[in-house]
Amino acid sequence: MRKTLFAGVLLAASTGLTIIVGETFDLELEAVALLGMTAGAIVALVPDATPPRRLGAYALGFVAGLVSYLVRAGLMPDTSTGRAGAAFLAVLLCVGLVALSAGRLPLWAALLGAGSFAGAYEFTYAAAPPQVLDTSISTGTALGLCVAVGFLVTAWLSDTAEPSPPTRDAEDESRTRIDDTMEIAK
Repeated sequence: MRKTLFAGVLLAASTGLTIIVGETFDLELEAVALLGMTAGAIVALVPDATPPRRLGAYALGFVAGLVSYLVRAGLMPDTSTGRAGAAFLAVLLCVGLVALSAGRLPLWAALLGAGSFAGAYEFTYAAAPPQVLDTSISTGTALGLCVAVGFLVTAWLSDTAEPSPPTRDAEDESRTRIDDTMEIAK
């Protein structure tokens, strides 16, 4: 517990420092720093799958969010229907990518990636939809940097960076639930 609290305090300090360093080098991180740092911390903290799988799922979701904005700019009207279609596409891409991985990648991490990209980019996109190629890359780069820092700081010091192995009781309970479900399905 003490290690997790220390990781949280270090994450808070890193968030502030990231904004200050970003301002010094004109990296324009201010708008995405908190979202990116906390998204990276979430990916590091949730003990589901291995860290590379969580990061991979997050990255694929991030790309799915980017693709949905590119499709939205090129093919969809700038209406609520277009926004809904792009959101539908982003979630569908996340689900499809997780299905292609045969469940090895966690869906929550992919959805977090798509959602954090959308959260960071929507305001910028709405201001200038025709500039989607330029603005999406700059926003994505800034967000990616913050996610990486948040993940590294949290994973380095947190107690929950690695998934805990299932206990024998959890395996038995899971098997019992599957057996019960199979019986009901008959």
